[in-house]
Amino acid sequence: MKLTSTMFLSVDGVYQGPGGPTEDTSGGFERGGWLVPHFDEATGAFMNDVFGRVDAFLLGRRTYDIFAAYWPTAADPGDPTANKLNALPKYVASTTLRDPTWEHTTVLGGDVVDAVRELKGRPGNELQVHGSGMLVRYLLENNLLDELNLLVFPVIVGAGRKLFLESALSTGLVLESSRTTPSGVLIATYRTAGRPEFGEIPGA
Repeated sequence: MKLTSTMFLSVDGVYQGPGGPTEDTSGGFERGGWLVPHFDEATGAFMNDVFGRVDAFLLGRRTYDIFAAYWPTAADPGDPTANKLNALPKYVASTTLRDPTWEHTTVLGGDVVDAVRELKGRPGNELQVHGSGMLVRYLLENNLLDELNLLVFPVIVGAGRKLFLESALSTGLVLESSRTTPSGVLIATYRTAGRPEFGEIPGA
């Protein structure tokens, strides 16, 4: 399976609490729900396309807890997101989760790198990461992520956890596709390309 990540980001790189004020208040975060005014029909159509390709999910513990508190009760037959999240295998990278109650959940114990490599070697289309910023950074640092969907919403949040840290490992990307929705959401799909090259602009 191809390992892909889909991230909702603000212009200043924040990924915390995009969907609502109480979604993730850890660290005293009080600016949740910043994507809501900009999540238009075209953004929803893109996300439906993403969920149409998934065969399994890989999640970090914080995102898993947020999803598990909501999606098991969202059993709308017409909602592809709810149907896929509830029915498909979910793998959680966590050292503290012991007895998950959400159906089809497996906790990855031991070496996460080896476990993810084993999952990627299974037949299927996409193993998808949603949210889970710390996990995404870990996957990039270990050359495990194949594709990155970044949905950048037209807002500067000004606080909250950011996806890319100042100490992040350098990673080369190749733009596969990009579009902008009517509400101003920039959707870019990148293929990872190992370590980047560096150069110098003459006269700079």
